[in-house]
Amino acid sequence: MHIEPGVVDGAKMVLAYGTAAASAGYSLKLVGDDLRQHSIASFVVRGVLATLGVFIFFEVLPHFAVGISEVHFILGTTLLLILGAAPTALGLAAGLLIQGALFAPTDLPMFFVNVTTLLMPLFAVHALAKRIVPQATAYVDLRYVDVLKMSAIYQGGVIAWVAFWALYGQGFGAENMTSVLSFGAAYLLVILIEPLADLAALGAAKGLRAYKDSPVFTKRLYHAA
Repeated sequence: MHIEPGVVDGAKMVLAYGTAAASAGYSLKLVGDDLRQHSIASFVVRGVLATLGVFIFFEVLPHFAVGISEVHFILGTTLLLILGAAPTALGLAAGLLIQGALFAPTDLPMFFVNVTTLLMPLFAVHALAKRIVPQATAYVDLRYVDVLKMSAIYQGGVIAWVAFWALYGQGFGAENMTSVLSFGAAYLLVILIEPLADLAALGAAKGLRAYKDSPVFTKRLYHAA
């Protein structure tokens, strides 16, 4: 997911700086919450894994430009379920930054816009997971319908933020509206496919129960809240 340079520019970028700063602040809170349950070493390992995962998702998995932005299989909920919210937030931000620095430097001016678009939906999923996932259920035992809800919230949030930035930056002209709608329609495919990736990852995790206390997994993966 990369909103093209120039969609938001000039004085309007001040809002992106503010939302990115808010995202960074909430990410720090998540880090604090994570460190109360995991060691620093575990957090670092999961953060590195999330960063590598995001980089691979952006560069290796199929992605294509549609309308106002690009469609990517971000697999944000997969990372959240396996690694936890804080490492996933770190991985999304760091992976986006590395990808931009190494392969798309022209996208770097939009980093604050794009990182907001990736992180804000993650925070929403993390907050709503307490309602979606029963307290007595470990992530590894989630049903398809639960995973679908989480994925829909995340991907729906990405679509909503992309639409917001496009309309905020370029207005409600017919061409811009068409670009936004075509992007949203294309992203519906992601909402259908990503829950399958989530379930595949959780299915693999079931076979690794012997390693449930490994520092590479979030405790919530195998343990009820």
